[in-house]
Amino acid sequence: MLSSEQLQDIKSRFGIIGNAEGLNRAIERAYQVAPTDYSVLVVGESGVGKEFFPKIIHANSTRKHAPYIAINCGAIPNGTIDSELFGHVKGSFTGATNDHKGYFEEANGGTIFLDEVGELPLETQVRLLRVLETGEFLRVGSSAVQKTNVRVVAATNLNMQSAVQQGKFREDLFYRLSTITINVPALRERKEDIPILFRKFASDCCERYKMPPLRLTDDARMLLQNYYFRGNIRQLKNIAEQICVLEQRREISASILRQYLPQEESWTTPVLANNFSNRDADYQKEREFLYKVLFDMKRELDELKQKVQNNNTSAIISHITNNDVKEQQPKTDIKEPIRITQSDSDDEWQQAEEVNEEEISRLKTNYEQENLVSQPSTITEMEKDMIRQALIRHKGNRRLAAEQLQMSERTLYRKIKEYDL
Repeated sequence: MLSSEQLQDIKSRFGIIGNAEGLNRAIERAYQVAPTDYSVLVVGESGVGKEFFPKIIHANSTRKHAPYIAINCGAIPNGTIDSELFGHVKGSFTGATNDHKGYFEEANGGTIFLDEVGELPLETQVRLLRVLETGEFLRVGSSAVQKTNVRVVAATNLNMQSAVQQGKFREDLFYRLSTITINVPALRERKEDIPILFRKFASDCCERYKMPPLRLTDDARMLLQNYYFRGNIRQLKNIAEQICVLEQRREISASILRQYLPQEESWTTPVLANNFSNRDADYQKEREFLYKVLFDMKRELDELKQKVQNNNTSAIISHITNNDVKEQQPKTDIKEPIRITQSDSDDEWQQAEEVNEEEISRLKTNYEQENLVSQPSTITEMEKDMIRQALIRHKGNRRLAAEQLQMSERTLYRKIKEYDL
């Protein structure tokens, strides 16, 4: 374990700001693994500051006086990345007018940092695995084996297990790189550090451009701490610099700060919880669509069942045949079969055309109570729920409800009596 003085010394040396437990744990792990030659994989979201940890490892290792080279694997085109990493010989490809040393040869004896290692093409991954296992590599266009002694530290913001399962990253290389894994926490997991970082970024910007300092009010500080920050530290720095340059008022309240926070991300912020209503509405639409599909399936099954019960063999054969060749025949609307029972008398039907306010209130109350207990789990329950929602939406008008449900009014009335709605 590092003492508080050692921990603070490392932070000061590398410009790391914050005292969150997750951040301290990541720094301690980097310090512990530094004296070894094990490969290290630094994982974390984009913008959390993963680039500091390879520097901590190199500076506290036995290789600290040897070269340290950082490479962004995602910024090098696939066609030239092998040449950049492992070098090439003269004439190996168009434009190769001289022999060229790659990064692994230049960093011999030191540390090489492979940022965005998950972006490496599969062919390059094979070459990298050989370097990690044997220290050997081939320059592009050469058959002469080269030797190198480097310590590899890699970083990625990808879910590497998922990349392995999808065949985008070699499993053997993943395990070879991740001998030691360091997890860098996201900014939203370091809430106590957010005001400190904001003050640092704003102070640097104000000092650079000779502007008065900024000050956050208590409500602005709370809003900032509870914001999601998908872009992590980079996003926080961007917001601090925007406010520093654009805002004339130097005391920043929550109302001012909210103008600089992207609204499309605010639904994930507890402080702005009222935006959850939009997500609930989307969920309701998806749920209704699913109910509609299941409802249509059940209606078709009911039709087939009715035909079987009537021993209407020819109708069944016609139904199946029509479904098999419907792409070759013009589409026609299939009308809902009208089934009149003794309870479906004309007088009773006319009386039930509208539902009074008391019945609508009862439908709503029953619907809310059932939703509090459980969600519909069978097709029958879903059908019942769909009918009830349609009746509530159209204030008991069965004609409009039947049009929405795409069934005849008599069938709807029979369903209402069947489900005791």
